[in-house]
Amino acid sequence: MALTLTFDIAMAGVATTLAHLDTYFSQESGDPFNVQGWLLSTAAFMTAAAAALVLGGIHRQVWRHMGAPDAWRLVQVIALTVLFYLPVMVALNGALTSPVPTLLLAIGFWTIALFGGRMVARWRSTQRPMQIFQQLPKDGQPILLLGNQDSWIDVLRRLEGRNSDKAVRVLGLVEMDAHEPGRAVRGVPILGSLKELSDIIEIMVLRYGETPWVALTGTARTPAVMLQVLEVTSRHGAEIMALGHDAAAQVLEPLRPADLLARPERHLDMQPVRGILTGARVLVTGGGGSIGSELVRQVAREAPAELTIIDFSEYNLYQIEMELKRDWPKLKISCHLGDIRDEARMLDIFMTARPDTVLHAAALKHVPLMERHACEAILTNVAGARIAAQSAVAAGAKRFVFISTDKAVDPDNVMGATKRLAELCIGRILAGSDTAGAMVRFGNVLGSSGSVVPLFERQIAQGGPVTITDPDATRFFMTIEEASALVLQAAALQEKTGEAGLYVLDMGAPIPIRQLAETMIRLKGKVPYVDIAIETMGLREGEKLHEELTYPHEALQATPISGVQQVCYEDTPNELFNKQLLQLIETARSHQPAEAVRLLGVLVPEYGSERAELLYRKLA
Repeated sequence: MALTLTFDIAMAGVATTLAHLDTYFSQESGDPFNVQGWLLSTAAFMTAAAAALVLGGIHRQVWRHMGAPDAWRLVQVIALTVLFYLPVMVALNGALTSPVPTLLLAIGFWTIALFGGRMVARWRSTQRPMQIFQQLPKDGQPILLLGNQDSWIDVLRRLEGRNSDKAVRVLGLVEMDAHEPGRAVRGVPILGSLKELSDIIEIMVLRYGETPWVALTGTARTPAVMLQVLEVTSRHGAEIMALGHDAAAQVLEPLRPADLLARPERHLDMQPVRGILTGARVLVTGGGGSIGSELVRQVAREAPAELTIIDFSEYNLYQIEMELKRDWPKLKISCHLGDIRDEARMLDIFMTARPDTVLHAAALKHVPLMERHACEAILTNVAGARIAAQSAVAAGAKRFVFISTDKAVDPDNVMGATKRLAELCIGRILAGSDTAGAMVRFGNVLGSSGSVVPLFERQIAQGGPVTITDPDATRFFMTIEEASALVLQAAALQEKTGEAGLYVLDMGAPIPIRQLAETMIRLKGKVPYVDIAIETMGLREGEKLHEELTYPHEALQATPISGVQQVCYEDTPNELFNKQLLQLIETARSHQPAEAVRLLGVLVPEYGSERAELLYRKLA
């Protein structure tokens, strides 16, 4: 802005000087050059020009983005300068030579300089200097594209060629490390680098009167870059968007928390999965839940012969049934309302469906709630898993897949202990059978029911505060799509019958909960601790500060699927296991939570008698 103002004022002085010289050389009187009149006139004209330029806000113009409104404002400022200068000219009339012709020439020269400089800047950036006289588009959301040139070309070509994209207008391009700002890609100027993003947004706001979106493309779609951009955009209240992975669509969509995982979101190869799902009978328990419904969708895409869904929630079952009928009208589906803890009901459904593959997703997973409802956790997570596995074997299923959790590793809570016990139970049930078993451990699922992401979103929408358990707490996160794909990959990987393989996904480094909260606040264009407060509530019942995916005695082994690892473990024989398991289930059925927790500690040594004893006393 200082350079713009300096240039325009300097050109006023140059224009006045040229006008005086032209008047002097065109006269025939032979009088000497009027130095005093030139100095007084030039100083007065430059002062009038400076006042008019500041009042008109011309110094805020971005030359590369000039349009007809800016050109009209220049004309207005030139006229205002003349109005400011005329009283001075009258007062100095006796000291000036040919004041009126000189003023007319000065106005002409200054107008040429003002428009000429801006047209040169327009030509350098867009090769279209006459665009300064064109109307700027007023409809459509202004955006800045941040990324690399290869991705810009594809995006700009699609935006130019599709009428549906007229609602978006690209103001400029921001390069990761711009060395030559001022160049243009398909007529859109490169405004600078990522380091200059804050200044660029400020200029765009001054120029257009509204804050542009920042859309990420190509190499900018990495977690490190997106976090850096978020810090800038949140300070300016700017929306941050991303271009979808679908290259044919290139649709702008809001950035998701999943985009900010400490590792790239994995898109696993589904070819091995097709071999076991296409033309097969598949049964999914808990098929109306967040993970179960995504499993159902991914299975439906592979054209199974029949898809059977079981869920205890009437509403969830209705929702997924309507979705399947809408999106896959030719798919043969069978939806059953039932409780996974009802052995007779489950056996009847399994024997009728005769599934080739069973995906067991039904579970209770809310850690603090399960601490207070230990019997329910045992009956669903342990007895339910046992019934599902036994029913699958009885129905002749080729594969049985169980969804476990990272909380099953060194569990500090009832939910984790029940999942660990279910792992042990399923391994024994499938041993020696004709069914191949697979158990899958993964961390927190972004966006699933009861997860922290929907909670944070609600709290941010309400204006805060956002509550976290502990500033040092970390968690493994993955998307629902990843989690479901991993379950199906495990089903395809486990071919050996009579045993249950255990699989985990390489989930990268755990994410601090505080960082997730800060990031989600910035995603909404807010500044953490300024616009939205973050409060620490302390760890809830049964929660751990950090989670793990494997025990120290478990080794990881690579599989043919990149990013999917098999856990090598040894099952310690326990002759009393089955007897103690039945005793635990009966205790839970008779609603004796304290005794049930004590028995859980006996069956799951990792849970430990000490933790079980603490909860036992509390429940007693």
